[in-house]
Amino acid sequence: MKKLANWVFAAASLAFCLSVQAQNLTVQMHLTAKHGIGKSIGSVTVNDTPYGLLIIPNLHGLPPGLHGFHVHTNPSCGDIGKAAGGHLDPEDTDKHLGPYNSKGHLGDLPALYVNSKGDASLPILAPRLKAEDLKAHSLMIHLHGDNYADVPAKLGGGGPRIACGVIETPKPPTTELTTKETAMEKPAADSSVTPAEVEEAPSK
Repeated sequence: MKKLANWVFAAASLAFCLSVQAQNLTVQMHLTAKHGIGKSIGSVTVNDTPYGLLIIPNLHGLPPGLHGFHVHTNPSCGDIGKAAGGHLDPEDTDKHLGPYNSKGHLGDLPALYVNSKGDASLPILAPRLKAEDLKAHSLMIHLHGDNYADVPAKLGGGGPRIACGVIETPKPPTTELTTKETAMEKPAADSSVTPAEVEEAPSK
């Protein structure tokens, strides 16, 4: 009974850890580069809330002002960010309408504000998104702002892709036992002597 209780506790703990993991993600951000990974500029943390996805930047080394900020389709930042593909658009709307219009790209986020020192720390809220939606995609910061429309320029006029971060899919916890754990759980061979063996043994 005690062993069963231990298994139940372990399963409940694992479920809790997985649920927390599904609600909170941290994305490492880097400047885009033609080859390899660019310079680190900090991270972005995303948390599920009852009102949408809370996005908390902790970034530095960016040009001051407002910047277009989006979830892009591919989990890659290569080739100056071009490998990330277009804005996340699972419904194939092919429209850039910003974070508050359900008829456009799901990946359209509120613009990112960078202060005069090049730092970004002001949280933003994306009401249409959950942390789960971001997995296996990428976050992109553009050089220019975002007017949440395709006119006068496509995709809000964000322009060049200057910083990017890949949102990894968490690996499931391993259930394999180590050699030591396996040996501890394996029952030892029965070394007891049967009554028949005692009777057959020659007397000394």
